[in-house]
Amino acid sequence: MQTIKIGIVVSSDRAFQGVYEDISGKAIQEVLSDFILNPCEYHYHIISDEQDLIESYLVQLSDEVGCDLIVTTGGTGPAKRDVTPEATESVCQKMLPGFGELMRSVSLKYVPTAILSRQSAGIRGKSLIINLPGKPKSIRECLEAVFPAVPYCIDLIEGSYIHANTANIQVFRPKA
Repeated sequence: MQTIKIGIVVSSDRAFQGVYEDISGKAIQEVLSDFILNPCEYHYHIISDEQDLIESYLVQLSDEVGCDLIVTTGGTGPAKRDVTPEATESVCQKMLPGFGELMRSVSLKYVPTAILSRQSAGIRGKSLIINLPGKPKSIRECLEAVFPAVPYCIDLIEGSYIHANTANIQVFRPKA
């Protein structure tokens, strides 16, 4: 089975400065480990909320590392320093607004402030980039909602073939 390269970018000034331990990036890795049967190679970065820096890491993970999937957390709210969606849009050739729409829809079942979230997703080369919220519970809820489309999306952009753990998640691929 092919190894899947996954980039995780945590945009958080406070986690980067060591004010608190990052738990959101670890939550992403835990959920993806539950969903993916392939061996995974994780490229995990905690960085400050700077658009140029976020863009640089997204480009590096896509173009140099060759990640099939890049998942970000943090920086998706309305605050002045929340710039992850802008960084994502800046480096992507195509945006996939359905990912953000579905994640907000799921989150609205739990909190009315989900309408403030600006999660998005896009394609850069052969990498799918998904912006997630910052709380571990929300990360799991959002990934459970969108992951069924992730392997097929990565197939369509000629990335690695992801084998899903059907005991934990059902993915969709059209019948040949």
